[in-house]
Amino acid sequence: MKLVRFGDAHKEKPGIVDDEGRVRDLSSVIPDFFGEHLSDAAIEKIRRTDLASIPVVEEGARLGPVVARVGNFICVGLNYADHARESNLPIPSEPILFNKATSSIVGPNDTVIIPRTSEKTDWEVEIAAVIGKPGYEISENDALSHVAGYTICNDVSERAFQTERGGQWTKGKSSPTFGPIGPWLVTRDELPDVQTLDLWLDINGERKQTGNTSTMIFSMAFVISYISNFMALEPGDIITTGTPPGVGMGMKPPQFLKHGDVIRLGVQGLGEQQQKVVRRTV
Repeated sequence: MKLVRFGDAHKEKPGIVDDEGRVRDLSSVIPDFFGEHLSDAAIEKIRRTDLASIPVVEEGARLGPVVARVGNFICVGLNYADHARESNLPIPSEPILFNKATSSIVGPNDTVIIPRTSEKTDWEVEIAAVIGKPGYEISENDALSHVAGYTICNDVSERAFQTERGGQWTKGKSSPTFGPIGPWLVTRDELPDVQTLDLWLDINGERKQTGNTSTMIFSMAFVISYISNFMALEPGDIITTGTPPGVGMGMKPPQFLKHGDVIRLGVQGLGEQQQKVVRRTV
């Protein structure tokens, strides 16, 4: 199933994409996608719903982030070997973990805002998992059973904030609008092999990133298991798993986002996002 949240920012309702590609309003079935409403039982309740009995949403409605009340927004850095090389950094022996502020989360087609003091805002197409079942010290074999579904994340990054200002990466990853999530939460049964999916990203119609999840250094299952050794994972947590090569900082000369740019990105089976880039001036 393809689950969505639709409506004005911070007032979204839960929905589902039907076989004709129309969004239907699930708010009579489930209050929203958070906590226990991401469990296997909740997903099964939605699956049993007669979609013809629930209303169709007006075409063109805004799509919001696919999960509400996110507790942790956890990221894996340098998880594609060719991206590590273009960054002139060693291939990691263990996953590099950092957080994005949950206040960075926006819908898949919302505007990306360049901070006033930024000169090096960059793009990163990624596949993300949304946790549906809580767990701590999860085995790798059991890890994917803790996933409610998968979605796309554009891990927008300010490279000077990230690498030139000391400390950890979080401050280069957390500005408002730096976490577009969506358009759909695709339930895990629809993606039986998350390690064979193509990823891509265009800037103003020019292809910048092309990759496949088969080239991840650490698989989705390994990443989830690994993270759970250090923290308890809770329903609604988002884990985004790294980007393939083609980011702006790796180009010669480097290229970064500017006012008026259009970012378009997608992951096989997970849909597409599109964001207009605007520089903050006030």
